[in-house]
Amino acid sequence: MHDNVKIAPAEGDLGVLIPGMGAVTTTFIAGVEAVKRGLAQPIGSVTQLGTIRLGKRTEGRSPKIKDFVPLADLKDLTFGTWDIYDDNCWEAAENAGVLEKSLLEQLRQPLSSIQPMKAVFDSEFVRRINGPNVKQKGSKMDRAEMLMEDIRNFREASGVSRLVMIWCGSTEVFHEPAAVHQTLKDFECGLMKNDPEISPSQIYAFAALKSGVPYANGAPHLTTDAPALMELARERQVPICGKDFKTGQTFMKTLIAPGLKSRMLGVSGWFSTNILGNRDGEVLDDPGSFKSKEATKLSVLDQILQPDLYPELYRNIYHKVRINYYPPRGDAKEGWDNID
Repeated sequence: MHDNVKIAPAEGDLGVLIPGMGAVTTTFIAGVEAVKRGLAQPIGSVTQLGTIRLGKRTEGRSPKIKDFVPLADLKDLTFGTWDIYDDNCWEAAENAGVLEKSLLEQLRQPLSSIQPMKAVFDSEFVRRINGPNVKQKGSKMDRAEMLMEDIRNFREASGVSRLVMIWCGSTEVFHEPAAVHQTLKDFECGLMKNDPEISPSQIYAFAALKSGVPYANGAPHLTTDAPALMELARERQVPICGKDFKTGQTFMKTLIAPGLKSRMLGVSGWFSTNILGNRDGEVLDDPGSFKSKEATKLSVLDQILQPDLYPELYRNIYHKVRINYYPPRGDAKEGWDNID
């Protein structure tokens, strides 16, 4: 028998470090700040609005998750970011054009105080954008060390007691795990030798784990599933997770496909297309970055429908995904799905 795991109380401030300060990050930070100030409700937040049932339904015991699980309070969150552009968070949010200007104006003070640190960037992994606010010198190991220094400096300057890192940067080009990703020793050697297979997101994850900071990957590219980084996470006993946020079209597929399967309804084809005109759309206009996104979007139906188990229903399903960069659309992404 193992003793029950004891979860330490969430005491003190929690630092949230985010590589990439585009539409996703600025909307997230603005949303938290708006809720803290009573300007909005935490719509879409499982931890803040969701409940957990205790015992039988008839007992009527359903406290909110945030009151049952020892989680940080929203008022305890402190944000730090990296980005290739040097706009502060308020300027970046204004450029993204997601939030209403009236709300954004009320959040000018807290958002303007967040200035991004210089980012680790490699145009071989994100090809359609570039910016001046980047770490230029040294090997990939040197850049990992610079990130670790950023983490230390943020911890000291902010006074936070705990940290977590969430990748909200652009989708990197598709790469399969290479020899350099197989062991931690190989990976560290590759960092020193500037191995071309090591991406910026992997450098961030390495720096986070080395610093004892949990890492979540909000994009579909290769990072937390690299064997070397999983080895480092186990060695340091630090959590890692994530393979894209899946909050849009893929999220809808994960709602609809299980419903079809539960009724044993067959599917012969599923065609999905999207138009969007923000920085994300520009990056995904590159075939390499699109392939990373396409791979996760295509795999979701196989995982849910299990064509090997239900060949009569799904063996010959034709699944096609398209993402089109259309600048006039801005951040108001639009998607269509046709199911046969």
